[in-house]
Amino acid sequence: MRSVRMRILATLLVLAAVGVVGWQMLPSEGDEDRTITVGTTDAVTSLDPAGAYDAGSWALFSNVFQTLLTFEAGGASPVPDAAESCKWADGGLRTYRCELREGLTFPSGRTMTAEDVKYSFDRVREIKSDVGPASLFDTLDSVAADGLAVTFRLSSPDATFPFKVATGAGSIVDSTKYPKNGLRTDNGVDGTGPYELSSYKKGDKAVLVPNGQYQGAVQETGRPIQLRYFADADQLERAWRGRRIDVATRQLPPDVLAELDPGDPGQRVSEADSSEVRNLYFNTREGSPLHDVRVRQAMAWLINREKLAATVYQGTVDPLYSLIPTGITGHTTSFFESYPKQDAGKARSLLEDAGVELPVRFTYGYATGRGAAAEEAAELKAQLEAGGLFKVTLKGYEWTDFQKRWATGKLDAYGVGWVADFPDPDTYGAPLVGSGGTMNTGYSSKVVDRLIQESQRFADRGEAVDDFREVQQVIAEDVPVIPLWQAKEYVVSSEDVGGGQYLSDGTGVFRLWRLGWI
Repeated sequence: MRSVRMRILATLLVLAAVGVVGWQMLPSEGDEDRTITVGTTDAVTSLDPAGAYDAGSWALFSNVFQTLLTFEAGGASPVPDAAESCKWADGGLRTYRCELREGLTFPSGRTMTAEDVKYSFDRVREIKSDVGPASLFDTLDSVAADGLAVTFRLSSPDATFPFKVATGAGSIVDSTKYPKNGLRTDNGVDGTGPYELSSYKKGDKAVLVPNGQYQGAVQETGRPIQLRYFADADQLERAWRGRRIDVATRQLPPDVLAELDPGDPGQRVSEADSSEVRNLYFNTREGSPLHDVRVRQAMAWLINREKLAATVYQGTVDPLYSLIPTGITGHTTSFFESYPKQDAGKARSLLEDAGVELPVRFTYGYATGRGAAAEEAAELKAQLEAGGLFKVTLKGYEWTDFQKRWATGKLDAYGVGWVADFPDPDTYGAPLVGSGGTMNTGYSSKVVDRLIQESQRFADRGEAVDDFREVQQVIAEDVPVIPLWQAKEYVVSSEDVGGGQYLSDGTGVFRLWRLGWI
């Protein structure tokens, strides 16, 4: 993905303008051991990498586990972390080989081996948790370990495989601490990341201490961190206003974000472009009230993204008209071209052609405490019901329960945000609209699957543009999903904490080690 462009870094600019020199930006004596408290509404589904495929869990994983490769801030290509080096071993993009760093040690003092790497990948695929990341390794056929060498053999060419290795799905665990065929369920973590998990209480906090044994891509392991988890955006705001946290991210309420003042001397504000999107997904299976493509097309004619972005989110998000967001290779506006403006007449005609009883009744599920999800659901309900064509029942669920409901096909429609796994359009393809994808809509298209597979053949990702453009056009016609908006990345910190602008940049890595006292 392109480098993040910082729109607001006013406090840093002010410091530069008055000529603050480098020594003033260094931490005061004694600050090295002072804890920085970070607040978020992102929840952790599981501490086991085989059992989580969500932003909150992966944010923690990127600090307490290592992957063979990782992404540097703003980087478009992965770089070695637990690996000394990685490269394709053939010209056909089907054999990928990594050489492990020597001397990496788990918290127990045990040395990491290539067998641990193999074990970590194998168990993700073996366990195949319904809310886990196994689908990300759909092209992985086998893993072999020999000394410090790890060899991945793929079932088909996949130029994006190195990107997938660098995600939370590729977290390397201690093979003696994690069961082979089931998830680890205690509150412990045994990884080799820049931090160790000192203590953890689900839904409350994670206490992280720098890992003095860490070896990898991170140059400095940073300050002690306490991650505080809040049930909703309002609780996060109260903690921020009460100065009970030093950094607030993902996500304060929209009205608070809209009124952030970068000139306030009591805080530092960063706003950045983001590749995070939010989509409305449909259960397309036979028997679902949304099974008929004409019903879903009718809904596409009724959704008003501009109103949603302006009212519910107060301009803190941008309307999105395609599967792949702005700034990512292959982005189009396929939904705008297919449904250029709201048209209740065309929606009614489609429903009449489908022969369905009006209003079409369905249930819309969303996760409680996730930003403005409840307000968004209410706005979408109002838009769809305005002409009497639909009757929508809203149901909010706790995050983990919500995931399991969509993963088991129990919801008719559901709104879910998607944070890019890695900076490549492929992350919006197979996981979201491929057969057996993680969003579990029941949608399956031979054309889409073929295009996704063909796009993975190109080492030069620019050559995959035509495939992704065609995928987006097919999705606009089949409507298993309706794109709603593209987020902006906001991080707010107290005036004495720096590095917030590097915390997250759409590469899936949450860089807590970049935070420091000023």
